Amino acid sequence: MTDNTVRQLKTDLPDLESYWMPFTGNRYFKENPRMIARAEGMYCYTTDGKKLLDGVAGLWCCNAGHCNPKIVEAIKAQAEKLDYSMAFQLGHPTVFELANRLTDLAPDGLDYAFFVNSGSEAVDTALKMALAYHRTRGDAARTRFIGREKGYHGVGFGGISVGGLSPNRKMFGTMLPGVDHLPHTHNIEKNAFSKGLPQWGGHLADELENIIALHDASTVAAVIVEPIAGSAGVLLPPKGYLQRLREICDKHGILLIFDEVICGFGRTGDTFGAARFDVTPDLMTLAKGLTSGTVPMGGVLASKHIYDTFMTGPDGAIEFFHGYTYSGHPLAAAAACAALDVYVDDGLFERAASMEGKFSDALHSLKGEPNVIDVRSIGLIGAVELESIDGQPTARAMSIFRECYDNGVIVRTTGDTLAFSPPLIINDAEIEMMIETVRTALRAQ
Repeated sequence: MTDNTVRQLKTDLPDLESYWMPFTGNRYFKENPRMIARAEGMYCYTTDGKKLLDGVAGLWCCNAGHCNPKIVEAIKAQAEKLDYSMAFQLGHPTVFELANRLTDLAPDGLDYAFFVNSGSEAVDTALKMALAYHRTRGDAARTRFIGREKGYHGVGFGGISVGGLSPNRKMFGTMLPGVDHLPHTHNIEKNAFSKGLPQWGGHLADELENIIALHDASTVAAVIVEPIAGSAGVLLPPKGYLQRLREICDKHGILLIFDEVICGFGRTGDTFGAARFDVTPDLMTLAKGLTSGTVPMGGVLASKHIYDTFMTGPDGAIEFFHGYTYSGHPLAAAAACAALDVYVDDGLFERAASMEGKFSDALHSLKGEPNVIDVRSIGLIGAVELESIDGQPTARAMSIFRECYDNGVIVRTTGDTLAFSPPLIINDAEIEMMIETVRTALRAQ
């Protein structure tokens, strides 16, 4: 973008100063704005007319593509009929329909859905469910959580407490007490350029036994992990790792929580990561692809034994003192039901599985390009990790992001890793365009 273009763009836009942007270098952005005006299918269009292939589905979320007509129409129809319904002591039909459809789609044993407004809220809700579950069953000493290094679980105080990304934690004090972390599984030396799940690292799940021994199992409420650690740079679970976590949790009466905010709804080439890896958690958090990014919504799927534990006491009593003003919002519920229709009717989960080989081969073709130290992928989620510039962490990836944007492709950066999670509607030519744009940017460094 030339200086003249930037000046003209800023002239045509509203004043940018008052908006404090999230996870953004505000000062740089306001001097170099990149503004999206509309989107359709695989593409976004800027206010100055640039067409951009969206290689990250908005932010890991627009799995059905942008502005899918069926989802848009469902939102319009719902807004004309019921704009809002109180979530406490009242309900509306669409949210019950959605709960039924989600629990039918989920792995067997996840039979109840609790709705929230984001992935962050879903994580905090799941953590509260875990604490309250143990307390309700007379095991109130179980108050500890075990997360994982490099884990990302949103930005609520619960989520950053169990999360393991230092930049998200360092400015906010001590957070929740009694939280410990498993070691991460990322090892370039052992697993670089693996195709599919890494062979090395499954044994790292056994570190959970050491943490449990340190604190005593009677104090541990739950373990929370992402099946695929998305924001850390698409870190895939080593073979056998998730299965071993499940075994250890079962052995010690500890709940297992899967954070599927990123890898749910077809992203892994199956309905959920739990289905792809054949491991069923006790609680599962959802968001993003739930509505294909159209209306904010999150959720927690819970097992029957957790739900039933709460269903005691006098009829009419509130069993779980938790919820949000916008839990199960009518527009969000309608969007989610329509998104599920699109996923099923258009076969998008199956499409993601069928595109996995093409996507993997294309990403792995970047092996040997300048500064590429690893490539990894599964389903339609992948990453290219870059060698950092000495003393300038994140700078190389950010430079690639800007170069790709200027050449018509949106990629995601996390540290010095380029992350990819295109809409499930992507075709062969668009995969090739995305990868060749990245290749050109890498060679231009």
